[in-house]
Amino acid sequence: MGVVGIEKKILTLDELAKVIQDLKSKGKTVVQCHGVFDLLHPGHIRHFVAAHEQGDILVATVTQDEHVGKGPGRPVFDQRLRAESIAALEPVDYVAINKWPDAANTIRLLKPDIYVKGSDYQDPDQDLTGMIRPEEEAVNSVGGVIRFTDEIRFSSTNLINTHFDVFSEEAVAFLKSFRSKWSAVEIIDRLKALTQLKVLVIGDTIIDEYHYCRAMGKSLKENVITTKYIGDETMAGGVLAVANHLAGFCGQVDLVTSLGRQDSREDFIRSNLKQNVQPYFIYRNDAPTTVKRRFVDVDFFSKMFEICFLDDGNLPDSAETEMCRYIDGISQNYDVVLAADFGHGAIGQKLIDTITSSSNFLSVMTQTNSANAGFNLVTKYPRANYVCVNGPELRLASGNKFGDLEQIAGDISNRLGCQSMVVTLGHQGLMVVTPGSEPFHIPVFSQEVKDRVGAGDSVFAMTSACVAAGLPNELVGFVGNAVGSLAVRIVGNKSYVEPAPLYKYITTLLS
Repeated sequence: MGVVGIEKKILTLDELAKVIQDLKSKGKTVVQCHGVFDLLHPGHIRHFVAAHEQGDILVATVTQDEHVGKGPGRPVFDQRLRAESIAALEPVDYVAINKWPDAANTIRLLKPDIYVKGSDYQDPDQDLTGMIRPEEEAVNSVGGVIRFTDEIRFSSTNLINTHFDVFSEEAVAFLKSFRSKWSAVEIIDRLKALTQLKVLVIGDTIIDEYHYCRAMGKSLKENVITTKYIGDETMAGGVLAVANHLAGFCGQVDLVTSLGRQDSREDFIRSNLKQNVQPYFIYRNDAPTTVKRRFVDVDFFSKMFEICFLDDGNLPDSAETEMCRYIDGISQNYDVVLAADFGHGAIGQKLIDTITSSSNFLSVMTQTNSANAGFNLVTKYPRANYVCVNGPELRLASGNKFGDLEQIAGDISNRLGCQSMVVTLGHQGLMVVTPGSEPFHIPVFSQEVKDRVGAGDSVFAMTSACVAAGLPNELVGFVGNAVGSLAVRIVGNKSYVEPAPLYKYITTLLS
């Protein structure tokens, strides 16, 4: 088949819907397959052949690049190349690139008589995507049926991991060793068990605003670059993001934070918390709710400058007393209490004393940022069961700029009585520190970075739950690294790390 023939088989979804309608009016039975098809292999070929045998016409829909939830570095081949590869196969009559994250809406649009999936999806409980049930409902709603093929199985992910340079040499060596100890199924089962945890999150609310601009040139009158406003996004950050990350994995997530009555943003906050996050707000009359407004070059996604609307002084006495009293009365009811301390005033020394004395299991993150550099140190906490900080934050806390980081981490961990500490190291991965054991290093899994804002919060959230649930430290570090790799692909806190993409990425890493 020539290039022209291949091109004629590739249609838009709307074009394909019209073609299918016409074919069905002529009595043809239309079969649909759907998937990523990142690396075509004999299993795919047999799947398409078996699917075509179910009817007269076979159409294949391909997952759009942005919705391929297999983690950084995927897909290896872009959506157009994947569509062309499938269109070159004789059993496939038409191909379209999907425009939705899953196939349910696509099925409703195309209305196939038969929807065919591989036998991997026959047991809905084993479907990591969680989409086979909605897809089956969609098929039934258009009068179709779902069928499964049972052909020879290969893993595109395993082939890609083996034969493509997806990971660095350090990551390849680590993953080879880690696979010998842990399977994806074992890890996913451990993470699913986190739903039993009762979690309390305390800390600073931050509203993240991204104002997208395009440079127009230098002002003729001033030494400034003039930009054109393109659009903006507002996101729930800070402790709100920590709570939302946890809410996908833990059944009960309660939140205590402070809001300013001067522009509280409360309606926005409530509407952007997940359903299983129950907030309790303490109000301060002397300040606005913290807003960080970043101006971003829309073409290169480079941040130009930032304006902060905040009062980072301590809470007024009445507000701090109310927060301490409330938390002291409830903290013992939780499996883990997280202090997401961004140094913007929500957590003062009185509250630190309260949560360290009343919490059964305390997890602490103290972020260093432009508003608090050098003044928001983890050592202000007298104790913590678990700490998650980055390398520079750890050095600031120790007052040691050039010393051995492993030694510094061990000293601070012992000082706080930690049973575990994770130190994130950016492009070098992370380090897990445990009393009585050698520090455990995990190399970074991906260099693919869209935005680092909020990534540390996601790692803190998930590793806190893992440590509280008693997961082994090497597993805590692995999960933290995987979560971080996914989080840096998210713009700010536009979305959160969810179970299905994380489970799929873990499966990808360990295939």
